[in-house]
Amino acid sequence: MNGFVNVIKPKDMSSALAVMLIKKKIYKAFGKVSIGHMGTLDPMASGVLPMGINQANRLFDYLLDKQKTYIADFTFGKETDTLDITGNLLSDGYRVPSLTEIESVLPNFIGEIDQIPPKYSAKNVNGKRGYELARKGVDFSLPPKRVTILSITLISQVSDDTFRFKIDCKGGTYIRSICRDIALALNTKATMSMLSRTASGVFNEENGIPLDDFMAMEDISSVIISSDSVVSFPSIVLDEVSAKRILDGVFDPIYTQEEGLYKVYNGSVFWGVGEVKDSTLKIRTYVRD
Repeated sequence: MNGFVNVIKPKDMSSALAVMLIKKKIYKAFGKVSIGHMGTLDPMASGVLPMGINQANRLFDYLLDKQKTYIADFTFGKETDTLDITGNLLSDGYRVPSLTEIESVLPNFIGEIDQIPPKYSAKNVNGKRGYELARKGVDFSLPPKRVTILSITLISQVSDDTFRFKIDCKGGTYIRSICRDIALALNTKATMSMLSRTASGVFNEENGIPLDDFMAMEDISSVIISSDSVVSFPSIVLDEVSAKRILDGVFDPIYTQEEGLYKVYNGSVFWGVGEVKDSTLKIRTYVRD
């Protein structure tokens, strides 16, 4: 069994626990299984948590830089050490900006920008995770990293000090850092008070299933997403002879295909991702039972 399941993780649960529960459920249905997930969500965050089953995990390399969409609440006037409400309060009493003020600085955060990750993150610092050092009170700094933010929309003001945003970005972007940096641009402080990931590449709320619903299903096969549907490359369909020759390590010229990546099928069976180069097809990533 290969494929994906797109579970919607509830808040107040770690991604690790969600993976463990789902792995047990899939093991019960299909037997021995390996599970991987694309992009950890902090316990305070909810939202889509795509998981690969068995060899489908090999496709994550083609998906990690895909667009992600988040809904986030930023609470202005105070700061915490983790940059979200799970952390210790460092200071408060700062001013709360207006809708107009916030909207005026948002264009500064669109495009490729340098972003300093939160100290409470999984970033590696001399062989240690940032959050491990931060919890011990170790003083350290993280270098900025290049991230891509496609859009930031201020949706509404949800309370006197809290505003809701919709953020489209590429993988590796820290939403908590956006919160911190928007506040700094307005000469104030802020902390992230809610986060929900509504889309990660082709995985979204529409093709996702809440974790509780997934765990309650008797037959989970209906919510397994096929491996080939998650990658958007054009297709090459091999006949029986060509497929056997590739398995035997013989790579025949394919003169009709442009160079690039392709979804490769042996008849109707998805084999994985191949690359055409110098008029020759080679399988880069096998995904087959």
